[in-house]
Amino acid sequence: MIALVQRVKHARVTVDGRETGAIQEGLLILLGVHTSDTEDLIPWLAGKCARLRIFPDEEGRMNCSVIDHAGSVLVVSQFTLYGNAEKGNRPSFIESARPELAEPLYEAFCAELSRELGHPVATGEFGAMMDVDLLNWGPVTLSIERRNT
Repeated sequence: MIALVQRVKHARVTVDGRETGAIQEGLLILLGVHTSDTEDLIPWLAGKCARLRIFPDEEGRMNCSVIDHAGSVLVVSQFTLYGNAEKGNRPSFIESARPELAEPLYEAFCAELSRELGHPVATGEFGAMMDVDLLNWGPVTLSIERRNT
């Protein structure tokens, strides 16, 4: 499972012009699910995202988590994070989990992250064609991955 974590001033997701989720300062997390992923990866990844110290403290150093910052989180499913473009020019998505595996793991990740934060996370719409609008703050973007071995 991979989380592309972006510190944002604001972010929102729309589907067919309808807003499905929006936040002010906080984290935009693009979540990819691998074919080998299982639910046991979720507590570690959700906890890492919740406690990742990438927000400024009173001295301007990246020393606070989204929890410390009282920020919000928007989670968007993104199967293309496991796209492989090593050969040719058209990416292969065979390592991306099929919806019947990916959707329950995405939902479980959102639920666990909500539990870690103590409030609900905003979301996109799984499997939909989404427009994501964001203002990356910094910019700060990190890729966090944990896979079954």
